[in-house]
Amino acid sequence: MIRRPVAWVVAVVLFVEALGIAAVNWFMGLVVDRQDMSLAGLDPDMMALSSKIGGVLFGLYFALCGLVALLVALRNRAPAGFGRILLISAAVAHGMLGAFAWGLLGVTQFVYMLVVLGLIVLLLMTYDYEVATAAGEPEDGKADDGGTAVTPPPAPTTP
Repeated sequence: MIRRPVAWVVAVVLFVEALGIAAVNWFMGLVVDRQDMSLAGLDPDMMALSSKIGGVLFGLYFALCGLVALLVALRNRAPAGFGRILLISAAVAHGMLGAFAWGLLGVTQFVYMLVVLGLIVLLLMTYDYEVATAAGEPEDGKADDGGTAVTPPPAPTTP
């Protein structure tokens, strides 16, 4: 039974995005290579190769983020350590890409980036809430302050 579908959705979205990013950059590398285009005297072959390498690396990065989200969905536990850092960096990357998309591409791409950003943040926040309540913290967010409230000792009993 799927208890938390957000992790599954994030995993699928990140895998699809990884394939899309890699394919678009590979295609851009092919276009630069076939048209022998140059930018300010740069070597066209180097531009094509760097576009392909960058696309593959960025695609692998998003695929790794998708793998972390898939592991979160399968284990039904919050991401920890490197996986958590990876998902936070993916959220930051989507925020930055969203800002660039607004200026360069348009509203549709901006909304897509913000939806993915929201899904990643939702994944991180919902599992954090579940971990905090399971650890014994009250739901109102006020943790026990270490016993500063004064309670009288138990009354002595006579035998």
